[in-house]
Amino acid sequence: MVAAMERLKGLFPEIAKREGEKKKNVGLWALFHKEMADHIRSRRFLLILGLVAVAGFASLYGALGSISGAAADNDFVFLKLFTASGSSIPSFASFIAMLGPFVGLALGFDAINSEKSGGTLNRLLSQPIYRDSVINGKFLAGAAIIFTMVFAMGGLVAALGLIATGIPPSLEEVGRILVFLLFTGVYICFWLGLSILFSVLCRHAATSALAVIACWLFFTIFLSLLAGIIAAALFPMDGMQAIFNLMDNYRCELYLNRLSPYYLYGEAVTTILNPGVRTIGLVTNAQLDGAVAGYLPFGQSLLLVWPHLTGMCAATLAAFALSYVKFMRQEIRSN
Repeated sequence: MVAAMERLKGLFPEIAKREGEKKKNVGLWALFHKEMADHIRSRRFLLILGLVAVAGFASLYGALGSISGAAADNDFVFLKLFTASGSSIPSFASFIAMLGPFVGLALGFDAINSEKSGGTLNRLLSQPIYRDSVINGKFLAGAAIIFTMVFAMGGLVAALGLIATGIPPSLEEVGRILVFLLFTGVYICFWLGLSILFSVLCRHAATSALAVIACWLFFTIFLSLLAGIIAAALFPMDGMQAIFNLMDNYRCELYLNRLSPYYLYGEAVTTILNPGVRTIGLVTNAQLDGAVAGYLPFGQSLLLVWPHLTGMCAATLAAFALSYVKFMRQEIRSN
């Protein structure tokens, strides 16, 4: 019977291909559920979840304190739950921009090297599981955790804000918040992919964690300083040259800053959550001539941040693709 089935598979290669894909998907989803269970049960995840929850509630408290006196006189009050800050408490968007990378780091910095050092990767690959299912399952599980956490936290902040203010959001505000949460999930997934890349490249988990933290410090703090220095060197702002180099200096510094995911995320979030932002970049007097003051519609704001979202998705896929290729080419030896 078995020999007859093998002959039939040889006569119909499409059937054999479908069965191979089915087995591959079974192994992938088994690893996906395993990684999801490991993340949820780990103390590291509970610590990160508690930190994000405390940050979200603190930012909501500060936002309610700043908008309570002028809630009835302003438009888009519901969006200010995510953008307004208190006297000494940053906004929810600012908290996410700073804490988001650490969520991705915590979920991925030891994804591969911990399996190698513990000797479990050899036993895992000895099972009838495709090798690429290991790294795919780890990334998909981390991304699922990230998007679940982001949308759950955003929904909780919105629900508490609705109870506190009593002002329901409009359809446009709901759309802007959903785009903000989507962009936040992609932003954190970039750091997840980068942390998995260093987990593949580095032998020890501590080394990969330090490497990702170094990248976060560079993109968050030092890149903006380097952008200003490079722009000033290429287009000096001294003397009479400042008049001719003003536009070039600004554009050079802006383009260099946009290489940072932190700056890209902050610019996109400010645009999508603040309808008063009508353009990104420097605006001349000629462009302002004849412009009508007002809020930008949701569709136009989405067009402004669409390149940011596309660039962030491309950076996330590039980081994961590098880790995928490196992992598939690595030699895994038994201890």
